[in-house]
Amino acid sequence: MATLPNPLPSLATSGLQLPPGSLVDATIDGTWHEPLLWCADEPASPGTWAALRAAGRPVGLLPVLIDGGRRDQWPDDWDLIPDSTTYPGDHDAEEVLTEYWHDCAPEELDAAEGDWPGLAPVPAAEGQTSPDDLAAEIVDEYVGPGDWYPGARMALVPARRSADIPAAIGWSGPVNFEDDTARLSAVLRSWEDRFGIRVVMLGFDTLTVSVGRPPTTLAEARAVAVEHFAFCPDNIEQNPPYDLDVYAEKRVLNQETWSFWWD
Repeated sequence: MATLPNPLPSLATSGLQLPPGSLVDATIDGTWHEPLLWCADEPASPGTWAALRAAGRPVGLLPVLIDGGRRDQWPDDWDLIPDSTTYPGDHDAEEVLTEYWHDCAPEELDAAEGDWPGLAPVPAAEGQTSPDDLAAEIVDEYVGPGDWYPGARMALVPARRSADIPAAIGWSGPVNFEDDTARLSAVLRSWEDRFGIRVVMLGFDTLTVSVGRPPTTLAEARAVAVEHFAFCPDNIEQNPPYDLDVYAEKRVLNQETWSFWWD
């Protein structure tokens, strides 16, 4: 697996100005041979994501917001599985999605679509805000006065690009669907290239991305909804009315965040 040299062990001497936090090396199989991420001890505040991104990127660290959820579960309790994780660059996003589609699409959907319809095109409309600025704005909303995610903490992950964050820590949130998170990160890379996504938040089994260039027509949104179904069938199958067209209109069209949850 091609990775950056891990800068986490040298955080103390790196000069980064970090809030109190700790390195996480706990996995489902015991202690990993090196830290997988740094996680703050206290809730995040507006401005933290942007500050950590500016400070961490030059040394190979990217920020992500960590949601402990109602069960108060933090990364050292997440059953991380780095041993089962390959490298995202070794996987082709369309091949991964095609396989998922054939495995998961209901017969009536498969028949209606014929076969896997292919990757959604890049939206015609450009985003109004840079992907990184949008990600910072969304995280600030999540941790600001509205308390969308009270208690959420900032983390730093050694990763080349935002899409690689789940794979870099061996995240096991989708383990009942896919036990090699690098395959999902390959799809996230494709979304990063086409839609300007950034991985802004991870929970025990949840993933949220900001979308710098969202679909702006129903046709574009419907094509993306097909990819979402392949990527995370639970998004549609466990949310009535279980309809891709409704999902495309309500959850994809002009939406600056996409969220996923695996049972």
